[in-house]
Amino acid sequence: ILFMTLNIDSFFSFFFFSQCDNAKGLKAFYDAIKYGPNHLMVFGGVCATVTSIIAESLKGWNLVQLSFAATTPELADKKKYPYFFRTVPSDNAVNPAILKLLKYYHWKRVGTLTQDLPRFSEVRNDLTGVLYGEDIEISDTESFSDDPCTSVKKLKGNDVRIILGQFDEEMAVKVFCCAYDEEMYGSKYLWIIPGWYENLWWESWINSSQCLSKNLLAAMEGYIGVDFEPLSSKTSKTISGRTPQQYEKEYNAKRGDGQSSKFHGYAYDGIWVIAKTLQRAMKYLNATTKHQKIEDFNYTNHKLGKIFLDAMNETNFFGVTGQVVFRNGERMGTIKFTQFQERKEVKVGEYNAVADTLEINNTVIRFQGLEPPKDKTIIQEELRKISLPLYSILSALTILGMIMASAFLFFNIKNRNQKLIKMSSPYMNNLIILGGMLSYASIFLFGLDGSFVSEKTFETLCTVRTWILTVGYTTAFGAMFAKTWRVHAIFKNVKMKKKIIKDQKLLVIVGGMLLIDLCILICWQVVDPLRRTVEKYNMEPDPAGRDISIRPILEHCENTHMTIWLGIVYAYKGLLMLFGCFLAWETRNVSIPALNDSKYIGMSVYNVGIMCIIGAAVSFLTRDQPNVQFCIVALVIIFCSTITLCLVFVPKLITLRTNPDAATQNRRFQFTQNQKKEDSKTSTSVTSVNQASTSRLEGLQSENHRLRMKITELDKDLEEVTMQLQDTPEKTTYIKQNHYQDLNDILSIRNFTDSKDGEKAILKNHLDQNPPAQWGSSDPSRTSKDPIEDINSPEHIQRRLSLQLPILHHAYLPSIGGVDASCASPCVSPSASPRHRHVPPSFRVMVSGL
Repeated sequence: ILFMTLNIDSFFSFFFFSQCDNAKGLKAFYDAIKYGPNHLMVFGGVCATVTSIIAESLKGWNLVQLSFAATTPELADKKKYPYFFRTVPSDNAVNPAILKLLKYYHWKRVGTLTQDLPRFSEVRNDLTGVLYGEDIEISDTESFSDDPCTSVKKLKGNDVRIILGQFDEEMAVKVFCCAYDEEMYGSKYLWIIPGWYENLWWESWINSSQCLSKNLLAAMEGYIGVDFEPLSSKTSKTISGRTPQQYEKEYNAKRGDGQSSKFHGYAYDGIWVIAKTLQRAMKYLNATTKHQKIEDFNYTNHKLGKIFLDAMNETNFFGVTGQVVFRNGERMGTIKFTQFQERKEVKVGEYNAVADTLEINNTVIRFQGLEPPKDKTIIQEELRKISLPLYSILSALTILGMIMASAFLFFNIKNRNQKLIKMSSPYMNNLIILGGMLSYASIFLFGLDGSFVSEKTFETLCTVRTWILTVGYTTAFGAMFAKTWRVHAIFKNVKMKKKIIKDQKLLVIVGGMLLIDLCILICWQVVDPLRRTVEKYNMEPDPAGRDISIRPILEHCENTHMTIWLGIVYAYKGLLMLFGCFLAWETRNVSIPALNDSKYIGMSVYNVGIMCIIGAAVSFLTRDQPNVQFCIVALVIIFCSTITLCLVFVPKLITLRTNPDAATQNRRFQFTQNQKKEDSKTSTSVTSVNQASTSRLEGLQSENHRLRMKITELDKDLEEVTMQLQDTPEKTTYIKQNHYQDLNDILSIRNFTDSKDGEKAILKNHLDQNPPAQWGSSDPSRTSKDPIEDINSPEHIQRRLSLQLPILHHAYLPSIGGVDASCASPCVSPSASPRHRHVPPSFRVMVSGL
């Protein structure tokens, strides 16, 4: 501590070394006051504790104290230390510079890590006040006493990227070791710490840590130190007439090999501050009064003490440390920024507190990344959208499917009057195609997400696509199942003799299924409508290597009770498919392909069921991958719709092109002409089909075969008799008894296939009009002496055969596939047996379809 005194001719200075001992410093101060001359000012105070004790006592002696090395923020309290000044900036002077640096790089979120010492805590508290109201958030404030690792972990957990540290060299080594362990270094982090550490400060403390030197240096790389500037970098001349560079050169020359202090420039400027203060005070006294001089100062002269205090506050000149200006006793100096680069500190910028300006040398400062680190993890929400190429490919496949469905529709409409298509219910076929096209159309809507439409439109699409797919499914399979139900109703009701089920009734059935769908969908929409929800996933690193994190988000169509509504829809559709399977199984033995699609329905239900189960499971598991999910859903819909349409229409198309009559033929059932006319009127109804049980049909088929064989034998005998009559009619005097007995047996054959009443009536009329002659009886109208000769005469035989043979063919042949019983007159069939073509025209015999 240096006490300044003044005699008439010169200044006298008295030095006291307190050795940072409070007691020694305080004793030296009191001894100087008591035993020395009157002192004008106190210059000095390096140790903060000694300086603060003396500064607090100066008010009682009207003494002004000027320090050149005490940087403790505590001395900035003007209420407690009103007569204290310092030429060196305080530790708090770095806070406005830090604020300026944060604004320069647009950092708005920081964290603090402070050692538990008053010196550092005060700087941290002042920094909080400086940042408050400047739109800069202190997201986390951590402090430690000995082990900083826990605090470092908390800073990382709170995603602090810009760390403002206040700790000494020893703790700095531990902090950077913990930062290395937590990977809080590199391109994503920046440490701002005090810059007043000694040169190569880490080498003195590396042994006290458990960190390797290379790891410590890796964590330290790029940190920024903040401290006051020891000497100005400007080349202007100072108040002494020297430039700062000239002063430094002269100082180093006089210092020699002695230890250098970074406060020497502030001490030099401090002497000039005292000199200029006394000069202003004397000028003031000379200008105001002629009776009072500076030599008259004493410790009780408060007026002169106030003059010295005001003169000190008016100090303003350019010194070797920069512009010397006081604001509330605090030096408004220059703050420098240094960066640790490759084991050395490099000056990268400075802050002028007087002008409140920051200069950063962008060519020197460098960051480990491509750009300065972010003040936090920049979370960029990225919508996971459906790939445009994928959407285009699947849309192209969908368009091909719709073209195929349109081709089937054209085929169905064009050939609607063909017997094959007419019997397969063309209206129901049209509904199947319509349902398939609706299912295809839903694919376009499933592929539209937030990248194509707005949020409001997406929410509308959630409802529309659900309705379209649901209605399309019910329309297609409902029409298919309605057709199968009609076949089941006709062929499985044994007691029914005549059943007409028109397409209008099938349309009512399909409409009822759609009505159930509409009820479910309307209740769903009114009670719990589908909404657009956004699901956020865990952050991912940026693929481009930028210092940002990608948070994928995905749009969904959901509501509060999604599981319940889906369960209702799935249950209804499942019951519909089970019903279709039941009908397909029940009608599997109906052998009219134009009517029965049971095999194809079973195949469709199997494929659709398997694909829906697989698709639903895979779609649920890949809900976080929209491309995969959309691909699975689209392919399932395309596959199911295509398979269903192909199974229904391709066999018809092939049959119609190759053998159009084969599909409508049935070996077990025969349709009458009246039924064919009625079929042309009702388009697809099947009427008057003989409904017998399967077992009885098999028995009749066997009996039919036996009778065919017997008829063949009898035809042979008839042909022999006919030939005999034609060749030697005059020689035939006797025909074997057994031949006529066979003919009587034929006439007694009844219709085993439940022929119509019209058939039986024809036979009855023929028998009533032409009763068969019994062997051994005579004609009452004849009086021949030889009744046997008269009966067996060629004329009698020819007459009986002309009556009996038509009756035989009309009554029996319909039951074995011959002429229709309703024919009024027999007609020649091109398929008649060649053997029958030898019968004379007078007999008018027709055998068809054997």
